[in-house]
Amino acid sequence: MDKYLSVTAITKYIKYKFDQDPHLLNVFIKGEISNFKRHSSGHLYFALKDDKGVLSAMMFKSSANQLSFNPKEGDQVLVEGRIGVYESRGAYQIYVQSMQLDGVGLLYEKFEALKKELAEKGYFDQEHKLSIPKYPKKIAVLTASTGAAIRDICSTLDKRYPLAEQVLMSTLVQGKGAKDNIINNIKEADSMGVDVIIVGRGGGSIEDLWSFNEREVVEAIYHCKTPVISAVGHETDTTLSDFVSDVRAATPTQAAVIATPDINALYQLISNARQYLTKHITQSIQQDKHKLKQLSSYYKLKTPSLLYDQETQKLDELQKQLSRNLEQTVTRNNHKLDILQNKLRITTIYNKTFQFRQDFNRLNMLQTQLVNRIISQKKQVLTSKLAQLDALSPTQIMLRGYSIIEKNDKIITSKNDLKIDDDITINLKDGKINANVKEIR
Repeated sequence: MDKYLSVTAITKYIKYKFDQDPHLLNVFIKGEISNFKRHSSGHLYFALKDDKGVLSAMMFKSSANQLSFNPKEGDQVLVEGRIGVYESRGAYQIYVQSMQLDGVGLLYEKFEALKKELAEKGYFDQEHKLSIPKYPKKIAVLTASTGAAIRDICSTLDKRYPLAEQVLMSTLVQGKGAKDNIINNIKEADSMGVDVIIVGRGGGSIEDLWSFNEREVVEAIYHCKTPVISAVGHETDTTLSDFVSDVRAATPTQAAVIATPDINALYQLISNARQYLTKHITQSIQQDKHKLKQLSSYYKLKTPSLLYDQETQKLDELQKQLSRNLEQTVTRNNHKLDILQNKLRITTIYNKTFQFRQDFNRLNMLQTQLVNRIISQKKQVLTSKLAQLDALSPTQIMLRGYSIIEKNDKIITSKNDLKIDDDITINLKDGKINANVKEIR
């Protein structure tokens, strides 16, 4: 009976073999998550499968906390770990140490991370959005030179607003070199003086559209001084270029609609305006004709003499009244003048008045001379004082080769005002020097 082993013994032996195999200590496996469960302890239990096999897996809490995404059923993942045996069930499994999304899943993870970062920096804020001009004169179209997108955009622009000049810039929209080509064309279009830029392409997978999720492309659109309309993919496709652009269009056709007015609507608007103006002018003419008719029937206009006869009579009366007033005024003033002349003829008063006037003129002249003399003396004193002040000014001192030392905007006059490591300012005639006190002697 000794040749028979217990289940526990054989399981331990198998586990020992697994633990000793160097090829199983660090393995890399690609597969799809199934039967995913998150235990209350924080450990993860799931299976990895492909079209031909299934492998049990578990991930300890310490490793699960390092994940950059939330695993879920159906995720395609890349895992790293070791293969071991769980003795209680006698089953082998992979103990996952790290895990990341595979392919598309990884791109989505990168997309969400960059989207969050740029949103926090304000790249998508409405305050940075530019308005689309109502009547653009020149429109730049950045897309592939072949395909449905350019046909849809150009045909829609031609139908809606043929007055706008189209600047077609052939642009790589996917693959190698697409990112740099998109950036360069955006910058070139921004420098051409166009009114609006349409950046677009047809639909595709996230891999096909990834050029429009590149950080550098998003930054080029953000810093563009010209309004940008993003029309990348179909309505269900969303890229970071859509978020940062001034306007997001669901399709390339819609981008052309957003960029231009409808010329037929403009024709209708002009027609309505013409009708309104015609109606308004006609009504105004009719009103003026009615007023003219009323005025022409006014009795005074029929007999113009009625308008000025009375006014002529009033003018004659006013002239007579003016003459009378002038005569009365002259008479009164002549009487006053006679009285004044009689008073002035008195010799004594006249002589005193003459003497007073001479004295006044002489005193006025002396006063003027005295004031001028005082002003001249004060000017001389002021000039002397200014010369003294200028000689003693700090500026003149510094021009002679001296300097002024300040600490905290106060002038230093003694070494006792300074300490070691004090920051000082040395003022020279042609500038200032910031210094630090290292020694005081």
